[in-house]
Amino acid sequence: MLELLGFISYVLQLYVYVLIAAAVLSWLIAFGVVNTSNQFVAGLLQLLYAITEPVLRPIRNMLPNLGGIDISPVVVILIIIFIQSVILPNLARAFI
Repeated sequence: MLELLGFISYVLQLYVYVLIAAAVLSWLIAFGVVNTSNQFVAGLLQLLYAITEPVLRPIRNMLPNLGGIDISPVVVILIIIFIQSVILPNLARAFI
């Protein structure tokens, strides 16, 4: 069971990296650094959107409208850190 909890922690950490990559790519697109007509960039954007949007959409619906600022990735990252630092260690202690 401890291996499963370790794997869950690894997957959550990987998802944090995906969220950061999606946020950075959205900033690069917003500032005109990368061109979305590039096929690779468009595919990467679509992949990151498909992976992150199912988690970010409910958070965005709960947060108040802050204009052009989207803090939903920060909220999700804080939730993941809470899960990794509080919930998973307590589950691990329960199975020892």
